[in-house]
Amino acid sequence: MDLIIEGGTVIDGSGGPRVRADVGIVDGVIVAIGDLYDAPAHQRHDASGRIVAPGFIDAHTHDDRLLLQTAPGPHPKLSQGVTTVITGNCGVSLAPLRLDGVAPPAPLDLLGRDDWHFDRFSDYLDALDAYGPAVNAACLVGHSTLRVRHVADLGRDATAEECARMAADLDAALDAGALGMSTGLYYPPAQAASTDEVIAVGRPLTQHRGIVAMHLRDEGDAIDDALREGFLIGRSLEVETVLSHHKLIGKRNHGRSIDTLNMVEQAAAQQSLCMDCYPYHASSTMLIASRVGQSSQVLVTWSEADPSAAGRSLFDLAKERGVAPEALVAQLSPAGAIYFAMDEDDVSRILAHPLTMVGSDGLAHDKVPHPRLWGTFPRVLGHYARERRLFSLETAVHKMTGLTARRFGLHNRGLLQAGHAADLVVFDAATVADRATFEDPTQLSAGIDAVFVNGTLACQAGQVVNAHAGRVLRRGDRAAGQGVQ
Repeated sequence: MDLIIEGGTVIDGSGGPRVRADVGIVDGVIVAIGDLYDAPAHQRHDASGRIVAPGFIDAHTHDDRLLLQTAPGPHPKLSQGVTTVITGNCGVSLAPLRLDGVAPPAPLDLLGRDDWHFDRFSDYLDALDAYGPAVNAACLVGHSTLRVRHVADLGRDATAEECARMAADLDAALDAGALGMSTGLYYPPAQAASTDEVIAVGRPLTQHRGIVAMHLRDEGDAIDDALREGFLIGRSLEVETVLSHHKLIGKRNHGRSIDTLNMVEQAAAQQSLCMDCYPYHASSTMLIASRVGQSSQVLVTWSEADPSAAGRSLFDLAKERGVAPEALVAQLSPAGAIYFAMDEDDVSRILAHPLTMVGSDGLAHDKVPHPRLWGTFPRVLGHYARERRLFSLETAVHKMTGLTARRFGLHNRGLLQAGHAADLVVFDAATVADRATFEDPTQLSAGIDAVFVNGTLACQAGQVVNAHAGRVLRRGDRAAGQGVQ
């Protein structure tokens, strides 16, 4: 064998009980699980006293551009045990769109302004293949990106011709290996899009058995109507529907997760439906004036107009400058922010739900990012599973591995079993914890000993060992350990 990870306790990602076992790997694939004491191996990794689990799958990321970069120092995803990311969420994907130096409209600018040069989605996937990402990448096509590319006036519903062009781009992307389409109907580039437009653009998903991942049109007062629209879109397309970062925003909506989860359960009895959630009671996105009044605190994460505002309280800045916070939003924009507008009971209730996967929703290019970028997965293991006992460690791992792989159709990923790709994380159940805070958001997590991506040691004790061990996971691939079904 190429590698044996020995002496550890295996939690296999299925939700089943842990077992004491060694793990044998050949050519990046798990080939044996059990007592491998006498088996020959080129290398052995001692996991005594540690948990050995499938590498975590981040169900909701905006890592489209990060995947094409190698920065010095620790990696925000590898360092917390993530081996696969789902990109292109909230309607925003880096392709297919060429801007030739023109700044993209918000929230597309959350991915930066300099890398919008992929005419076809296949060009982006090919660039990822050529670069060799740090983690595996499975990619969605953003509906808002398609709108910016094809709709002449973003303030109106798309015409039939524009819908046809967007659908053709989506069809080509699915042929190239995209998982599906994401929407961001909450955001300006897509607010004018009708339900019928989304269904028309998404028609290729039905034939390709793709996925629609939806940032709903509203997560506050109108959450019920937004959920019904999301259900209708998924039901009309007859595809797996993911409700992105399900949450309730604004104090008067705190506690409503009891009702929204009941709505989700009723819909899930009639169609294929799931959710993702991040384990924090604050959200982060573009700086929006309408969000200020809903929030007890707003932290600026970046500002093109005033870079010195990053990391500061919007309310403190407004007081210092003698203006209303909403007025300051216009002065700082384009910009990003963290909003404290959620209730911890809702977060816990949603996170614990059996239909909920874990996604960070981290924004890798914010100057002072939300700590979820660096701490999401250890926080679930440490704070919610070990300390609060919201669920068992086996359930926590399942929510971050096997459940996500099954829902997104990731072939040979997410479970620690023979024949699956050797994406593995070794961690200390007694000490694993997030250290990233809102004040110091890029701190390494504790307790993540080693991360293997496709059988290669990629990260040890938080430090990158191999920054190019990942692969592009394309829909339709069938090679063991490589593809998507």
